Amino acid sequence: MKTENIIIDKTFNFSLSIISLFKKLQENKEFIISKQLLKSATSIGANVEEATAAQSKRDFINKMSIASKEARETKYWLRLLNDSELTTLDVLDEIKEVNHIINIITKIIITAKNNV
Repeated sequence: MKTENIIIDKTFNFSLSIISLFKKLQENKEFIISKQLLKSATSIGANVEEATAAQSKRDFINKMSIASKEARETKYWLRLLNDSELTTLDVLDEIKEVNHIINIITKIIITAKNNV
């Protein structure tokens, strides 16, 4: 039986959503921010995934902290896309989702630090 890991699933699905957004941005000739967004957004899930194989509690906290930083960078790029009017694509759902991911990761880090 597979156990559910909400943050792994959320970050994976978020990456898929951003890949789809990236393709649309590329079609709309937005190349610079879209690449930055793709890199930071997919890095969130990659670091969460790496954290699951951490060698120690400290390593786990470090990987999750990197995921948190990447999520915050992703939020920056999404806000920039939204407010700059470089595109007419709506990214508000992605902003809400990355905020939710940031909140979950923050709680995971706090819990892990309290259980050291």
